Amino acid sequence: MTTTPIWPAGAELVLGTVCFVVVFAILGKLLLPRITKLLNEREDAIQGGINRADEAQAEAQAVLQQYRAQLDDARHEASRIREEAHEQGAQIIARCASGRGRGAAVTTPPQSQIEADRQQALVSLQDEVGSLATELASRIVGESLTDTARQSRMVDRFLDEIEAGHHGARH
Repeated sequence: MTTTPIWPAGAELVLGTVCFVVVFAILGKLLLPRITKLLNEREDAIQGGINRADEAQAEAQAVLQQYRAQLDDARHEASRIREEAHEQGAQIIARCASGRGRGAAVTTPPQSQIEADRQQALVSLQDEVGSLATELASRIVGESLTDTARQSRMVDRFLDEIEAGHHGARH
């Protein structure tokens, strides 16, 4: 048989096939378990990384949910505190308003009582001054001034003169 570059000679073909099988067997027996072991380790490492990433993501989601729940609780608490503050403010304002009303009620009766007492004292003083003035005038004139109308006119005129003199001294 003639040899061609495409088709090798028979002995070369057999020898090449035997060498190929020997190399393939050696590689299969020695290197294949190491390669398989290395690939399994890489797969485990990759899978472990994915699992750790999934766990970390699940943990992050749990923390995020917890944070959101706390934030919602804080918002509700702040809202409740604001409402309580508004209610307390309204109560304080109402108490102040009722306190002012009570204060006015407490001060009004004494003021009116004081004014009534003052008017009563003024009337009593006018009567006293009138009777003293009538008695003094009776002594000066030498006749009795017991006529009520005359006495009343004289007392009024006397008091008017005193008030006119008192107002003139102030200005």
